[in-house]
Amino acid sequence: MEANETTEDGLVVNTTDLPDLSNIFVDTGQSNRSSNLYDREENDELERVILLTVKATVMGFIILCALFGNLLVIVSVMRHRKLRVITNYFVVSLALADMLVAIFAMTFNASVELSGRWLFGYFMCDVWNSLDVFFSTVSILHLCCISVDRYYAIVQPLDYPLIMTNLRLSTMLSVVWCSPTVMSFLPIFAGWYTTEKHLEYRRNYPDVCVFQVNKPYAVISSSVSFWLPGIIMIAMYYKIYKEADRQERMLYRSKVAAALLNKHLQINGISAGLATLPTVDQSPDPQPEEPQITSSSKMRRERKAARTLGIIMSAFLACWLPFFLWYIITSLCDSCESSDSVVAVVFWVGYFNSALNPLIYAYFNRDFRVAFRKTLKSCCVALRPVRDLRQAHRKQDLVHSNASSELHVNNQLRASEMTNVHIEACI
Repeated sequence: MEANETTEDGLVVNTTDLPDLSNIFVDTGQSNRSSNLYDREENDELERVILLTVKATVMGFIILCALFGNLLVIVSVMRHRKLRVITNYFVVSLALADMLVAIFAMTFNASVELSGRWLFGYFMCDVWNSLDVFFSTVSILHLCCISVDRYYAIVQPLDYPLIMTNLRLSTMLSVVWCSPTVMSFLPIFAGWYTTEKHLEYRRNYPDVCVFQVNKPYAVISSSVSFWLPGIIMIAMYYKIYKEADRQERMLYRSKVAAALLNKHLQINGISAGLATLPTVDQSPDPQPEEPQITSSSKMRRERKAARTLGIIMSAFLACWLPFFLWYIITSLCDSCESSDSVVAVVFWVGYFNSALNPLIYAYFNRDFRVAFRKTLKSCCVALRPVRDLRQAHRKQDLVHSNASSELHVNNQLRASEMTNVHIEACI
């Protein structure tokens, strides 16, 4: 059936012969929407790739700094006798704990952040969570022991050799390394740290590894691992600061009193007539001054060590405080939830402390700075023969290649000459 329409000019137009433009408009709209969707997907994929690249770069940098920086601390203390003091044995043990954090905690966390899922099964999830809790507790207990050691070294310097003996040092290190198992491996493998609902969820989904704890474990573990040792460290360093300030004022007063006494004696000697007095060497006697100089330099060295270790403690609290605040708030508050990005940030800010300690040693402690420089220089010297050997091999290969190329060219020239002679003979 034909449909006719009359235009304004009076012309009759058959509309059945005209194309249906509505389908064209619909198809054009659909193609535009699909093109926009494709562009959006491409942009999302590009953002995802950039985000993964940035995360992998940052995580890899922190892991490598923690590994090689703490290894440098251990090697430097082993190589240089000047650094072999009781406090640095705690520092070496702390560096070992930070290296193990990088190997067993950071690498697993990085694999989860980059792949988006847990790749190692149900059992290894418990192992990773146990090692993470264990090494973080070991680190803060080391710093607590260091603060106690510095307290006795500065507040009771005369009794320090009697208090901090090798036996006591070994006992403290043993307690630091063994006691955190009570808060890590035992409750996690026994299933005491979480709820039955979460355990059932983990059995059904072994590719998900989330450390969800119950309220009693959150309070006890955070108190033992962070809050109580942190309070002890703050109290110790406050007492150290007060004692160091008191000793510095006493030292200043003794120097002023000695200077005034020396001036008074000089004035009295001049007024009595030095010509009638026997000649006396006016140079200071080194015997009575030597203990004062030694004690002054020792006191100054102890204050520098206390300042450096105080900075280490402050950096540790600054790195781990966000994590433990998030940990206790989300555990006690049922309605509080946090995004995956927030969880990743608080974890890796805490992990960054393991890479930060060697940088603090190198910047604030002159003895460590000199030892680091010597250790790195010796490593470069040790690697130089290998580099020279490689260069020698490359030169030999170049000589052999040049000789072989010259021999090949000479053979070709000789063959061409023989060919020319044969052709001339035939002619």
